[in-house]
Amino acid sequence: MLGRNASWLIKEILNFEMCREAVIERLTQSPKNHRELAFQTILRNRVQRGGILAPGASLMLNGENGRGVASRWYPETLARRIEHVRSIAERIEFHECDAFKIVNRYSKDSHAVWFIDPPYTARGGKRAGSRLYTHNEVDHSSLFAAAAAAAGSVMLTYDDAEKVRRLSERYGLTCQSIPMKNTHHEILEELAITNERVRGESCKAAAQWFSNELVEVCREPSLFSLR
Repeated sequence: MLGRNASWLIKEILNFEMCREAVIERLTQSPKNHRELAFQTILRNRVQRGGILAPGASLMLNGENGRGVASRWYPETLARRIEHVRSIAERIEFHECDAFKIVNRYSKDSHAVWFIDPPYTARGGKRAGSRLYTHNEVDHSSLFAAAAAAAGSVMLTYDDAEKVRRLSERYGLTCQSIPMKNTHHEILEELAITNERVRGESCKAAAQWFSNELVEVCREPSLFSLR
């Protein structure tokens, strides 16, 4: 998406004839290179239940409005998003490392904006992260401590679990429940957690404020991404 293969990926997405047979055929092929693997990953994310990539995840059956595997396949939208990412490629970095090292490096930077979406593995919640991710162990207490110490704006998302609420209170973070839909379209509650700069705001207002902050950061010459 960030390099010279972005055009190939966009073309592959736009030209793919979406049907269950074509999906199965493409996903069972062994990728010959990184760009083939990239397409398979996007395709798998779009056609499997909930976008889950973990081993054993199944293809959608009925999907949204009975459209089956095509339910979440919007090629023009995907192409447009990839093109946008490519246009700011020189401002994006990926670091495969211990995330806490990066957090500590930029924690005193008041211009840094943090969105943290860790694997949901806190006790008392559904611990979905332990099923979905190979690397899912997180020191939740240390993560909350780092978020509370950050000079910039912070937002975390988490399971609505009692342990998470206690950690938010311990470290002086604002914790509010937000409605989310699961893969069965059931309404569930998750938590949006922010630092002191948005205390007292409604969740919707806080989310909009945070989005605006993130947009401002993205306009700067050094957009930093961490996974």
